[in-house]
Amino acid sequence: MSIQRFDVGTRLSEMTVHRVGDGGTVYLAGQVAGDASQDIRGQTRQVLAAIDSLLARTGSDKSKLLRVEIFIADLADFPAMNEVWEAWLPAGAAPPRATVQAALAKPQWKVELLVTAAL
Repeated sequence: MSIQRFDVGTRLSEMTVHRVGDGGTVYLAGQVAGDASQDIRGQTRQVLAAIDSLLARTGSDKSKLLRVEIFIADLADFPAMNEVWEAWLPAGAAPPRATVQAALAKPQWKVELLVTAAL
């Protein structure tokens, strides 16, 4: 068993991998858009691209999602966010998911995703 942290800061790590034998679990920090000037579709695309990139660093990918928590600032954006989400998700690989309305840490952020995936 081992624990590996990626992009460690004073407050958080961007990702932690818990390896057990030949498998394990990947835990991502909440992912938000780098360019918060974009609408919900653009921000969601940025977040999903960041998730793809982080998971690739561990040898995992979006087909191995175990659980996703979505925090959305305005529920009026829910249909547009889901449109981007559904286009990104591999067929037959939808994970358990929760979506809640939340005040995010920066008011310009529209969506944040918290992901757990298998290796």
